Amino acid sequence: MMTNATVNVVKAITPVTRLSGIGPKLQERLEHLGITCVEDLLFHLPLRYEDRTRLAAIGGLRAGEQVVIEGEIQLSEIKFGKRRMLLCRLSDGTGSIQLRFFHFSKAQQEGLARGTRIRCYGEVRRGPSMLEMVHPEYQQITAGQVLATEANLTPVYPTAEGLHQIRLRKLAAQAIQLLQNNQLALDDYLPDSVIAELNLPTLKAALLYVHQPPTDAALQQLADKEHPSQQRLAIDELLAHTLSLRRLRQLSRLQQAIVLNDGEALANQFLRQLPFDLTKAQQRVVKEIEHDLQQSYPMQRLVQGDVGSGKTVVAALALLKAVANGRQAAMMAPTEILAEQHRDNLQNWFEALGVNVVWLSGKQTAKQKREAAEKIFSGEADVVIGTHALFQEAVNFKNLAVVVIDEQHRFGVHQRFALRDKGVVGEQAPHQLIMTATPIPRTLTMTAYADLDCSVIDELPPGRQAIDTVVVPDARRDDIVLRVHKACQDGRQVYWVCTLIEESDLLQAQAAEDTATQLATALPDVRIGLVHGRLKPEQKAKVMQAFKEAKLDLLVATTVIEVGVDVPNASLMIIDNAERLGLSQLHQLRGRVGRGSQASACVLMYHGSLSENARERLAVMRESNDGFVIARKDLEIRGPGEVLGTRQTGMLQMRIADLQRDQELMPQVQEVADLLLEEYPERVEPLIHRWLAGKVKYGDV
Repeated sequence: MMTNATVNVVKAITPVTRLSGIGPKLQERLEHLGITCVEDLLFHLPLRYEDRTRLAAIGGLRAGEQVVIEGEIQLSEIKFGKRRMLLCRLSDGTGSIQLRFFHFSKAQQEGLARGTRIRCYGEVRRGPSMLEMVHPEYQQITAGQVLATEANLTPVYPTAEGLHQIRLRKLAAQAIQLLQNNQLALDDYLPDSVIAELNLPTLKAALLYVHQPPTDAALQQLADKEHPSQQRLAIDELLAHTLSLRRLRQLSRLQQAIVLNDGEALANQFLRQLPFDLTKAQQRVVKEIEHDLQQSYPMQRLVQGDVGSGKTVVAALALLKAVANGRQAAMMAPTEILAEQHRDNLQNWFEALGVNVVWLSGKQTAKQKREAAEKIFSGEADVVIGTHALFQEAVNFKNLAVVVIDEQHRFGVHQRFALRDKGVVGEQAPHQLIMTATPIPRTLTMTAYADLDCSVIDELPPGRQAIDTVVVPDARRDDIVLRVHKACQDGRQVYWVCTLIEESDLLQAQAAEDTATQLATALPDVRIGLVHGRLKPEQKAKVMQAFKEAKLDLLVATTVIEVGVDVPNASLMIIDNAERLGLSQLHQLRGRVGRGSQASACVLMYHGSLSENARERLAVMRESNDGFVIARKDLEIRGPGEVLGTRQTGMLQMRIADLQRDQELMPQVQEVADLLLEEYPERVEPLIHRWLAGKVKYGDV
């Protein structure tokens, strides 16, 4: 522990190696957690707390409690079963409990010998013969020694491999002591007027409280992250994210882009050949995009639209705008089947306009990829459609001006960034249109996409039918098969989607093949097709085309058909093991039906008994067809990181804030962001660095 004699004032940039007990190995492990200086330790915030402030009598313990106990080891033995284990019986005069250790050294075994007195903390569980603790934290007590109980609630920190909680707590305690003794220069970037107006604690008071809550702290309030000290830190973190994105928005306005003025004639020619008129919502969003493309800085627009709202037509008009101005455009989709669907639609639409569409996919042969890359580099390709293959190093555009990214939440940040970089020439960057069929609640958009202009296609084309959704156990499978048979006999088409919790293409393919075989046996007069991820693209395309042309009655598929497939005659969807899928995916799948004029239905078939979470998801699907309602529920159930597909990016892995829980703080955060930018601009960069240093610069994409 550092003392006043060994240090004066530790600045925020003081490396953690100045704390006692940190060598090169520990320093490296701390870096994995983003901790490189003493201040970082203060902002490495507890996930939860444990109450170790009082000793519990062993005789009064109940399963499920987490408690501190103290006693003498009456019996210590090694048992051999499926695994070697050390069993110790601990007694305190009121009762006994068994301690079970699977991982232990010879020294630990000797330290837990009969007659040894220890204090331990852990969760009480039911064992085969008595209550037990598995791998509790413990401490030996020497003869005559009296251990004091903890003076504060014990924090539990996010940790990394090779870094124990006890070590992290000791390091955090050193940092806290420096802060208490005013030996740590820690600036509070919230203006005093804001702290007073919102009745918030100071930054120092908030940090001291969350790292060392007193024994009388409200445990439930802390668990819900609703204590004023936690809310103060949540405001700071949300503020840092908001300011970061606002700054990136400002920087994007400083970049240059090609001004795309021409294109009205080509757009009108395109619209005239469509067999339908654009909805008012589509027309509004097209105007917003056209306005953006006529600016000298890059468009950064997010288009949200429910399943079937007509985003692809809107995207097509943006792509044509680039072509009309003598430039290239690219559209990237996350899956082969969605990219293929876009390719088919755009080729059909653009062929009569003389627009050259080139396809690039990871599953093409080396020769096909090389030929596509040559057309892209030479400029022969006007519009390029593809998957992740678009941003590979070998692919270079001649003059890319517009980039459309579909189902943006399915891509990692780096992938979107890599495609944008393909179009950066000197100071010029391409315009970006980002689309999602997963409606994102406004509070989430305000924080996660504050650098983007947002458009919403909030109207479905006329004729789209509401889909009747039912939830049934798979014990009624025979009834469902009869329903499928009747639909096929009536000349309608049916999807049967097989889901597997495993990510393995092989296992999913096998499940789909087994289901197709069973259905073929049960329905010998029904024409059945099969699509899964292990089929070659040409095989998949052939089956899909046969289904579109009504040469097949029933399509058995894995979730590869989640997005992009448009067959108006398909009016019944069966989702097998529906409880395994999230709300967003279920809604996407259901959106494959209801595209024609006839009434459509979706059967969510579940296996076994449902968990509370699964029951809630399926109930939401049964009650609503509205993508925005479903997205809000999805956010409540799964959290923003899952809904936005950003777990892999670090984007929303916040330390203490939560976009769902803290949404009522967002208006205040926006006001404080305005104030800092206008009156305290020098505080903006340090605040962003404090909370986001080392994080992915997700706003760049």
